Amino acid sequence: MAKASASFVCQSCGAVHSKWAGKCDACGGWNTLTEEAPPPPLGTTAMKRQKGRAFALEDLKTEDVEPARRISGINEFDRVCGGGMVPGCALLVGGDPGVGKSTIILQALAAFARGGGKAIYISGEESMAQVRSRANRMSLSDAPVALGSATCVEDIMATLEKGETPGMVCIDSIQTLWTGALEAAPGTIAQVRTSSLDLVRYAKASGACLVLVGHVTKDGQIAGPKAVEHLVDAVLYFEGERGHQFRILRAVKNRFGPTDEIGVFEMTGKGLAEVANPSALFLGDRNSAAPGTAVFAGIEGTRPLLVEVQALVAQPGYGTPRRAVVGWDNGRLAMILAVLDSRGGVGVSAQDVYLNVAGGLKVGEPAADLASAAALVSSFAGIPLPPDTVFFGEISLTGDIRPAPQAELRLKEAVKLGFSTAVVPRDTKCDVAGLTLKPVKDVGDLIAVASSGAARK
Repeated sequence: MAKASASFVCQSCGAVHSKWAGKCDACGGWNTLTEEAPPPPLGTTAMKRQKGRAFALEDLKTEDVEPARRISGINEFDRVCGGGMVPGCALLVGGDPGVGKSTIILQALAAFARGGGKAIYISGEESMAQVRSRANRMSLSDAPVALGSATCVEDIMATLEKGETPGMVCIDSIQTLWTGALEAAPGTIAQVRTSSLDLVRYAKASGACLVLVGHVTKDGQIAGPKAVEHLVDAVLYFEGERGHQFRILRAVKNRFGPTDEIGVFEMTGKGLAEVANPSALFLGDRNSAAPGTAVFAGIEGTRPLLVEVQALVAQPGYGTPRRAVVGWDNGRLAMILAVLDSRGGVGVSAQDVYLNVAGGLKVGEPAADLASAAALVSSFAGIPLPPDTVFFGEISLTGDIRPAPQAELRLKEAVKLGFSTAVVPRDTKCDVAGLTLKPVKDVGDLIAVASSGAARK
């Protein structure tokens, strides 16, 4: 039998190669191949299968009582988790370096411990002195959080299994963990996958809430194999721009709550402070009467959120018009410009176009089409939009305005913040006291509303 040779595994996608190469043929990543030891050959003791035993099958009816969720004490964090953490759940929190992942987790552990729960924080990157220094800056030194520094999974498991089962356990971060069962280096796909699986199994068996912190790649994805995201119950991304003090905790996967739910925080000298009314925070001071700004009434998870969309249409400085987008999809902007030209006859595609979502928020729902188009038309025509008006609706390729879901929730949030007019799709069936609706059928109606003097007050 031929001797098994070492294989090279891509650290981005997990593809296996027989020899090293600078570029992975599967995902196209550069310098991602790492040598790993071969598995034991077939027929050896390590690979022999034992005879399985049959297990009982049950129907879908259940009389089990849903376990009470564990409240950390950070309302925005609990909101993203679906109203608190389910005992035995595993959470994966990812984000850019320095965005505040360790800070928010340490605050959540401290709040949980002050409420009477047992919390453990295990750091694989920082020393215990560094963690204590951060806790002292955030006035958390008095919280009864058990602190440890380790990277070996076997040592961590032995420590967790000793004594009372903790209510919350944080591992910061999964890229530093390693297990003696593998010869691969820490941070490789095999080590990250195996270490995470061992910790998730412990959480399921003991009932402890496990929080794993992970780094992200240049593409914004959590470093390591996608299998880690499949192992956990919830995947949370911590977003934020260095130029803004706002931080957004977003759920992209949650087995026990809604996906796309967000929690909003503000970075302060004492750590991250919760933002109770993010709509007022993102709108800020809107006293300017300059053209090119529109307020979008959006939905993030179960929360209505009002944000300002800013557009600037200028004469092109070069032969090819420039497009710059911050906080929105670049392809969506190109589609809106094409519809405005083809269905509305605006002629904005020949201009330089800049679009920005104020506050550093990233908007992904199609209902932002109407607000973006209104801001573009306003900037192109040089006519300011009324400051007490909100917009929402999806624009189709035919130029028609399609209705958006949860219209009543959006409109009630607008009334709460003092808006009196809403430009909505014609088929919107909703009536909210204190708000005047202006239905639009297509982009022609929108252009008439946005560029006519009758729209201004």
